[in-house]
Amino acid sequence: MSSVVDKPETFKSVQRDFAAHLRAPDQVAPPAEIEDRRVAIYRDLIYNNIESFVASGFPVLRSLYSDENWHQLVRDFVHKHTSVSPYFLQISEEFLSYLQNERGEQPQDPPFLLELAHYEWVELALDVSDVELPEGLAIEGEVLQQVPVVSPLVWCLSYRYPVHRLGLDFQPQEPPEVPTFLFVYRDRSDKVNFMEINAVTARLLQLVSAGDYTGLQILEQMAQELPNISRDSLFAFGADLLEKLLNKGVIAGLKA
Repeated sequence: MSSVVDKPETFKSVQRDFAAHLRAPDQVAPPAEIEDRRVAIYRDLIYNNIESFVASGFPVLRSLYSDENWHQLVRDFVHKHTSVSPYFLQISEEFLSYLQNERGEQPQDPPFLLELAHYEWVELALDVSDVELPEGLAIEGEVLQQVPVVSPLVWCLSYRYPVHRLGLDFQPQEPPEVPTFLFVYRDRSDKVNFMEINAVTARLLQLVSAGDYTGLQILEQMAQELPNISRDSLFAFGADLLEKLLNKGVIAGLKA
């Protein structure tokens, strides 16, 4: 007696129908060849696993949606998005890609959806990153006379909305006039942290990242760019900030 498995083309057709049903069970009927009790096991298992990973990767975003709207969002992601990676750890990145490129504007979505999702994804990406800190750097020394090296586990970000403050009790519908600048970084104990900064601090880190310049050379460059700020004040601020960033692990270390 022949079976579906005995006929490769039929088997492939059943696989396609099965996958289409799992992606959109409310829109696509399951294959008639498979008992629905068995289909239901896969249907629930796949969706629940994906939904769990998305909810744990975007906890603040999840808290802003009703159960109905949240599951509608995740089911739309499962239905529409073709993932590039097969790894569960990268579901969050795939979900972010869906929001950025396929979701479109929906009335139930907050205006800061994309920025909040990106911020939460950055935290997860840094947490699971296998990037190693550079070796041979001093974590103590004369920060102005040596070359500060930015940790590869630091992201300098800017957003229209204050993403680090968003939550159930704070959901602005319009972005403030001043953008939000943040460092998000993983420190030497592998804990992910953030630091709210201003444009001057963001520029300092940009200069540190630009090349082999001592702390003193970096502050000299900033003094030229900011002639309206007292040189003494700028150098005092800059030296203190470089030390602070070194202590926190934003600057991985110093080299001669």
